[in-house]
Amino acid sequence: MNSEKKPKELIQVHNLIKSFGNGSKRVDVLKGVDLTFIHGEGAAIVGASGVGKTTLLHILGTLERPTSGKVLFEGRDIFTLNDIELARFRNREIGFVFQFHHLLPEFNALENVMMPCLIAGFSKKEASLRAEEVLVSVGLKERLSHKPGELSGGEQQRVAVARAVVLEPKILLADEPTGNLDTKTGESVFELLQELNQTKKVTLVVVTHNLRLAQKLNRQIQLIDGKAIG
Repeated sequence: MNSEKKPKELIQVHNLIKSFGNGSKRVDVLKGVDLTFIHGEGAAIVGASGVGKTTLLHILGTLERPTSGKVLFEGRDIFTLNDIELARFRNREIGFVFQFHHLLPEFNALENVMMPCLIAGFSKKEASLRAEEVLVSVGLKERLSHKPGELSGGEQQRVAVARAVVLEPKILLADEPTGNLDTKTGESVFELLQELNQTKKVTLVVVTHNLRLAQKLNRQIQLIDGKAIG
């Protein structure tokens, strides 16, 4: 008898359909996607432009609701939650990194990374301690008091990564995280995401056009004609 423990499933996607428009103008972007992500894995979603990669990532991150189908998070059907419950769930369980950092320009790096902690109800002192610790871990010890406009593109994206993981989410979703960076800086940011995946065991799902970077992760999922392969 095989006593090896089966990897625990974090997210299960069942017959996911996402449509835009109505009637004759209806467009089905996702046409019955079935996927499973296990705790701690690293996966890349690849495919042609307009095939629905970002839409799928947004649904996984509960930023959009599907037209039909289910998304189970540790066995829980998350789209049965109302919008307020979903926002609370998203803040604690999911981290996001986008192509553009979306940092608040009037706040410094430390204050930007503190934001999710404050929203989650942490004291200012605890939020500051957590934010400083994670900023140091992503190589920004000397940049805590710098505002986004005083940072390089790579440093800005590292702050965005720190903000995404400060609450220790179970999954980190990254949408073209290197798309706005030069090759060398992009590779450095991608390596940081890999390091977090491997050392923190946070599940990592990355949408990317860069097939070479996608190959660095242990799984590649291709979206073709609204279906997922891989």
